[in-house]
Amino acid sequence: MSMKEIQDKVVATMQKWQKVEDASVASTGRVIAKTGNPIVRLVMEIIQADSQMHHRVQGIIAGSVSTATTTLSPDELEEVWEMVENHIKIEKQTIEMAQELLALIKGKKMVVAEYLLHYLGRDEQKHETMLADLEGIKKGMYPYG
Repeated sequence: MSMKEIQDKVVATMQKWQKVEDASVASTGRVIAKTGNPIVRLVMEIIQADSQMHHRVQGIIAGSVSTATTTLSPDELEEVWEMVENHIKIEKQTIEMAQELLALIKGKKMVVAEYLLHYLGRDEQKHETMLADLEGIKKGMYPYG
């Protein structure tokens, strides 16, 4: 495939995927409207918010290969890197809290709390991974940094 064909495929797939995310937002909205259960509502709201963010990310991906190059300069990253490092420490704290509580309640039949703590732990792990990947970009920009 030529570079243009690859770019067109990425854009088309992102646009199609955005429609799927839109359907997810609508679907979760219907569940939210129908239930009064706080756990079901919470799960649907989390999924809905994630789908909205996915839609936004897909738009940036499509835009970055079609209309405007999305860049991240070394100076831009360096300007905020100390704050990013501080945030990495915060993420580590939240992961530790989730792990500590999960160990504490294991086998205690606190299924809702355990379910939601697993979610929080995985989500905080995701954040930590995203920040580590961002650090990988930084190291790619600064071979010695």
